[in-house]
Amino acid sequence: MADAAAEADATDVADDEPEKPSRIQRFGRAVLARLPVLAVTIVAGLALCVSFPPLGWWLAAVLAFGLLGWVLTRESTTMAGGAGYGLLFGLAFYVPLLPWISGLVGPVPWLALSFAEALFPALFGAVAVGVRTLPGWPLWFAGLWSAQEWLKSTVPFGGFPWGVVGFSQTESPLLPLAYVGGAPLVSFGLTVLSFGLAALVLEVVRWWRRDAGRRAAVPPAVVLPGLCITLVLLGSALAWPNVRKAGLGAGDEPPVTVAAIQGNVPRLGLEFNAQRRAVLDNHVRETLRLADDVRAGRAPQPMLVVWPENSSDIDPLANPDAGREISKAAAAINAPILVGGVVAAPSYTPADPASTNTVIVWNPETGPVDRHDKRIVQPFGEYLPWRSFFSRLSSYADRAGYFVPGDGDGVVQAAGVPVGITTCWEVIFDRAARESVRNGAQLLAVPSNNATFDQAMSEQQLAFGRLRAVEHDRYVVVAGTTGISAVVAPDGHEMARTRWFEPAYLDQQIRLKTTQTPATRFGPYIEGLLVALGVSAVLWAMLHNGSFVPARLRGRRATTDDGKGAT
Repeated sequence: MADAAAEADATDVADDEPEKPSRIQRFGRAVLARLPVLAVTIVAGLALCVSFPPLGWWLAAVLAFGLLGWVLTRESTTMAGGAGYGLLFGLAFYVPLLPWISGLVGPVPWLALSFAEALFPALFGAVAVGVRTLPGWPLWFAGLWSAQEWLKSTVPFGGFPWGVVGFSQTESPLLPLAYVGGAPLVSFGLTVLSFGLAALVLEVVRWWRRDAGRRAAVPPAVVLPGLCITLVLLGSALAWPNVRKAGLGAGDEPPVTVAAIQGNVPRLGLEFNAQRRAVLDNHVRETLRLADDVRAGRAPQPMLVVWPENSSDIDPLANPDAGREISKAAAAINAPILVGGVVAAPSYTPADPASTNTVIVWNPETGPVDRHDKRIVQPFGEYLPWRSFFSRLSSYADRAGYFVPGDGDGVVQAAGVPVGITTCWEVIFDRAARESVRNGAQLLAVPSNNATFDQAMSEQQLAFGRLRAVEHDRYVVVAGTTGISAVVAPDGHEMARTRWFEPAYLDQQIRLKTTQTPATRFGPYIEGLLVALGVSAVLWAMLHNGSFVPARLRGRRATTDDGKGAT
């Protein structure tokens, strides 16, 4: 009887115990508890996205990093939480930034690329939490962001610099920093400014919440954030006179007239490749129209003409008919034409149709005289890494080309002018334009093919050219098959531009420049210092905390069963 009574009592006690929540319930409670912080993180990522063209609200980038700084410096944010918030921030940024990719390869690769790129902000978020206890955290956060931008621009498969924050600032007062250190320094300046403002606001709020006695005894710690903000603004102000002077065309550099042809395509999308002859004919026709306007006195005689990438997908070196059409256009305009063509590589075979994406200097009298073979080719577009592997994963893999990189110096001679060529994808990479200018380029040309993408992508790519103009103190001529074509002055402003998806030409006087900016000469070293700053933050955090994980986070790693642990 006693045993039965004990069993009954035990049963009653067991019935009174609350049921343990399931993993799904714990996850749901955790998400609900963190909903405000998750919402702020998403807003921050979207704000960074709208700072890029086509909207170009550059000031939104300041808000984006200010909000991200608040999320990552919260007491309850662990390193795992920092990685999660960084991933969410990256997805909110990249998914709406890169939808143009889906037009080429479909939605799955677009989302996969967005997720892969979001891993870099996730890495930043985790490491930032580890260094946030260091004095002057805005400076260390900015160094870490510079390190992750360098990393994403390097790996895998040569990197993907699209989304580097500096390219969102072509309308910003911080753009002159590109004259000193290129896109990496603009990114660093923007993030230092943003994190510094966040630290300033957070410190003042914390100080205000103290009682009156403590407020009077201990002033807010605003010196370091204020110093960061001041140095960024001062550096930009000191660089501005040089940039402004270059944009005004001051100096004794020789003026020349250059033209850009936008022939347009029969229709947007991948199908334009089936209309290769029509695309070539469009560019010949638009060049003949320019020649007629020159003879009629409605346009000045250009010294050279820039056609876009893929303006002749028919190999003009192997196809006599295509060559004759280009020669006709060059003779009519009486100037060399930089023709974007697809040329069979020496290793070409039917089984492996290797080609080069080539800009050919086509002289009106002698035909082809110089060429630039694209040195940085686009993975999964112009070529497919690990083709046998990826071909098994997606039917889109067969759409990738068989292009091979060239090995030139990035400069061609046209009418005696050394022209630096950064063909489409190349303009995103710092080293391409820098090497061209260091090898003597007095003018930069960016022949592009945007027919497979959309206007937003074209606007974003034009921003790259605008920053390169400031970075290297060069006029930049952008020629696109469908637009947006433009002539950009060395201060980054557009002297002329075309509209999207229509035939047009630009005929503009520019100046040939020979000076080299600090960014041209020392850009890689400046970027190395910024990356080293981020790495040194990690090393100092390890010494400061006794390990990389701060002591107060090590004691709170374990979460409670009800899902209320720190993140």
